[in-house]
Amino acid sequence: MSRIESFKRALEEKRAVKIIAGIDNFDAESVKKVVMAASNSGASAIDICANPEIISMARSMTELPLFVSSIEPEELAHAVVLGADAVELGNFDALYKKGMTFSASQVLSLAKRTKELIEDTFFCVTIPGELEMSEQIKLARELEMLGVDLIQTEGHFSNEAPSNGARGLLERAELTISNTIELSRNIELPIMTATGINPTTAALAFAAGASAIGCGSCVNKLDSEISMIAVSRSLVEIAERNAHKVMEMV
Repeated sequence: MSRIESFKRALEEKRAVKIIAGIDNFDAESVKKVVMAASNSGASAIDICANPEIISMARSMTELPLFVSSIEPEELAHAVVLGADAVELGNFDALYKKGMTFSASQVLSLAKRTKELIEDTFFCVTIPGELEMSEQIKLARELEMLGVDLIQTEGHFSNEAPSNGARGLLERAELTISNTIELSRNIELPIMTATGINPTTAALAFAAGASAIGCGSCVNKLDSEISMIAVSRSLVEIAERNAHKVMEMV
């Protein structure tokens, strides 16, 4: 089974876990730790930036499916040449910090250009969480018609300090989970829920209709490799439990 086929199987079984190093993370040592944590925890895939050196390093380290994220179609096409198994238009959440915004028409235009360049490569597109729900649904349907393989949701970026404890974790994930619920009702494509997904909120994402979760800061912001592996394993265990529940319901 090829690397991307193994990810597709995890999607079908609603147990896919993608560990995200960060679209703007160009620190080789940081990315290396994320790759090792994902590889040693049984994660389904790793998501990295489109930097050629980072891609080559990650590809040499692991046989896990490698997602490369960017908002530049040409960078995504080049990532495929360098060994990416999948490309992702997004994640936009990290770019909001720089004052960037993305309209539905911009995302669709970028997706069309990317699709022309990557041919049959597995293609994921992030739906901007800043869009009104009606716009998100319309964009998701247009992307489905375009032949995109996976939709990723996201939440709302805020500079405000979150509440303490579990409440803060739930607040950060609330919008992306609600977006997952609405989109899962309106499209047939599998959905990956991202932004604020961690061991506290992962089960909620799957319950909302996600086939996959994208987890970044709960892993890549940790200081030790042991902690990163432990959190990644926790996420994988939650995903596996969801797969078992789904099988029992069939």
